[in-house]
Amino acid sequence: MLIINDLSLRIAGRLLLDHASLTLPAGAKAGLVGRNGTGKTTLFRAITGDMASETGSVSLPKNTRIGQVAQEAPGTEEPLIEIVLKADKERAALLEEEKTATDPHRIAEIHIRLADIDAHSAQARAATILSGLGFDEEAQKRPASSFSGGWRMRVALAAVLFSQPDLLLLDEPTNYLDLEGTLWLETYVAKYPHTVLLISHDRDLLNRAVNSIVHLDQKKLTFWRGGYDQFERQLTEQRELQEKGRVKQEAHRKHLQSFIDRFRAKASKARQAQSRIKALERMKPIGAVLDESVQPFSFPEPQKLVASPIVALSDVDVGYAPGKPVLKRMTLRIDNDDRIALLGANGNGKSTFAKLLSGRLEAETGTITLAPGLKTSIFAQHQLDDLRPEENAYEHVRRLMPEAPESRVRARVAQFGLSTEKMNTPAKDLSGGEKARLLMGLAVFEGPNLFILDEPTNHLDIDSREALIHALNDFPGAVILISHDRHLLEATVDRLWLVRDGAVQPFDGDLDDYKMLVTGQPADRRDRREAEKASKADRRREAAQRRAAVEPLAKQIKATEGLMERLRKRIALIESELGDPALYEKEATKATKLAKERADLAAQLNTHEERWLEMSTEYEESIAE
Repeated sequence: MLIINDLSLRIAGRLLLDHASLTLPAGAKAGLVGRNGTGKTTLFRAITGDMASETGSVSLPKNTRIGQVAQEAPGTEEPLIEIVLKADKERAALLEEEKTATDPHRIAEIHIRLADIDAHSAQARAATILSGLGFDEEAQKRPASSFSGGWRMRVALAAVLFSQPDLLLLDEPTNYLDLEGTLWLETYVAKYPHTVLLISHDRDLLNRAVNSIVHLDQKKLTFWRGGYDQFERQLTEQRELQEKGRVKQEAHRKHLQSFIDRFRAKASKARQAQSRIKALERMKPIGAVLDESVQPFSFPEPQKLVASPIVALSDVDVGYAPGKPVLKRMTLRIDNDDRIALLGANGNGKSTFAKLLSGRLEAETGTITLAPGLKTSIFAQHQLDDLRPEENAYEHVRRLMPEAPESRVRARVAQFGLSTEKMNTPAKDLSGGEKARLLMGLAVFEGPNLFILDEPTNHLDIDSREALIHALNDFPGAVILISHDRHLLEATVDRLWLVRDGAVQPFDGDLDDYKMLVTGQPADRRDRREAEKASKADRRREAAQRRAAVEPLAKQIKATEGLMERLRKRIALIESELGDPALYEKEATKATKLAKERADLAAQLNTHEERWLEMSTEYEESIAE
């Protein structure tokens, strides 16, 4: 059991936790959630004893083993399997002692203890964990130094999972995993035999891998049972009740204060006034619900619409070395309203395919046909390093708008979802999520027809991910998405393409089917799912067809909105002129003419508003069918 009592934590003068308390039952699987910057990682440091608290304490049973992923990934010449095996320090120490022990009694004790900790199956368990995180048998024998930093972080994760600590602390573990690794980790954490505290912004992971939520909000910790969706629903209901209670209490306070003000000086009412004064003093104010809405993402529309197909590949090979293609014989097409997710384990060529589409790699063989005027933009996490660290967001955008006035440049930066304060902050001092917003805004600056996103959510909290979903769904161009966030994929894409074994091919199924394929769930369960009358994939395709069918109506609605806005502006201008008394004295004829024009415009506006309402109703009903 983890007990946090009256804990206060402060960093650089900023109070992150203020007399917070929490009891986490033994064996619980809990997701630690809260906005970026609220202190979740700092709380982990306090639990491990790496940070002293200002007040309060963290208590754990004696001899509790705490495990978390190492800050630095291993980069030694040791094989991966050996690095993972050494993470079980007790087993490693016993095996080392066994080599030199001479006392028969001690040798017997060593063998008994090795049997107790199931040491004989350690190699198989370590291999299973590494395999689940994407390392095949050959890769497990290679030295850690031969892998990139992201892959080495997977080894560090494998090591802490293998050691099976009593309290497992995981801080955004999916940031360096692909979808396949995330699906495996989801199952592993759900079955983990000890206590888990997991920081994550992955909604699906928080729904499937944990059975409780710890919410860090307003410097306090609150424990909720259930997954994230249940927590979110309960929190919304609680805040609605809190706001209703606050309004009701405020009305009661005003009533009491009114009575006090009216009768305090009257002797006959003095006692009643005093009792109400005491009641008012005892009344603990109910705090207003803080506005926690996040800034939206805003992606500009393509400057020019292009006809489908916007990209057509015919028998294309692509790679990085002549004669050694990573992807072969691709024959595919992308239309101007496609929403496609690329599935497949890291290393199979998803990013290679994205670079091909964005023009950063050329085809070795075959032909690629692009629609005339096609604009393609790509967002990838590694591009965060391309930001100029000393320049702020305003200066980054100013380079793209050298002749524009300052107000227009700042308005454009605001569309990225950055506040006035943040648009003046050097890029090096922005948070990961703020850097992602800046880079995403720069990527789509000129309004692309095809937007490719490679792991866009790594630094975004849950609410920002929801804002990204809305922006992608509103974006009228085509989208290619690579992500380990299953919720993001399910909410935005219509088609799935599987990148595997040197090929890119459409995947006939939904993400549940893909999870079965990855995790090897029983075939009969898969057969039952395939026999369902309407799968999620079918429903997504139908939704895409409905969107395409009502696209002309959507354009009419948008055109009508623009016309209504112009009419309103003209009416407002006329009313401003008519509001000048001098007009009627000096230019009576003009005043009469303006009054008639205003009446005509108001009639036109009324007609267009009625038509807009009819079209909007028709559009919403068509989409909802």
